[in-house]
Order: sequence, then C-alpha cells, then structure tokens
Amino acid sequence: MDDKIYQVIASQAFDETVQRIKEQTASHSFRVLHVHDVMATLGEKGFEIKPLKVIEVCNAKYAHTALQVDITVSLLMPCRINVYENRSGEVIISMIRPTYLSKTFDNPHLYDFAAQVETDLIQIIEASK
Repeated sequence: MDDKIYQVIASQAFDETVQRIKEQTASHSFRVLHVHDVMATLGEKGFEIKPLKVIEVCNAKYAHTALQVDITVSLLMPCRINVYENRSGEVIISMIRPTYLSKTFDNPHLYDFAAQVETDLIQIIEASK
C-alpha cells in the first residue's frame, strides 16, 4: 500500500461509516469542522459520481502547537478524512498521512508532531470501520 495514504475498507454502509467517523472524532478530542458532500455538489452541476464525503477535522491543541512550530502549516489544516464508495461498491475510509505532508517542511519537530496527529487519526479511522 502507498505510504502516503492510509486507507481501510469499512464494514458498514456509506452513511453509517460517515456517522461513525463523526462520533469517533468527538471521542478522540477532535471536532468535525465541516463535511463536504462532493457527490451532491457535483450533482448540482449535472455530474454523477459515487458517494464521496470529505470530513474536515481539527484538534485545537494540535492546531495551536503546529502553528507555533511553523505558521505555514496552516496550508495543511484542517485534517481531512475521506469516505467514498469505490468502483466495486466497497466503502473506503482514507487520509493523506500527516507524516508524509510534514515532509513538505524542513523541520524535524514538525515531523515528530505529525506522527502524534497521525496516530490519533488512524485510531479514529480504525474505530470507524
């Protein structure tokens, strides 16, 4: 599997998986900031795709710490968890690994911090599948 992306196959239907992510986000001290319904947005313009939601999540403590290390990290905020249905009909939960994104910045403190965030996001995803 690609080391840039963390993904799992969900055991639940699409809507139930999205709901579980919302619940698990809260139980891991993160907050859902917004859910982008990409299928609905594109559907308004006449484009059809399978279900896809982008869930923006944030942990205020982590956000504050990251911004203290390097303000330009705000370009990567908030963290995103995607839920989509693939061509085979499987529901997939995925994210870009924060450790991979942190390599954009030449700062070892940021990488260590990103590893902590990544661990928490993986726990949210694993508990949601």
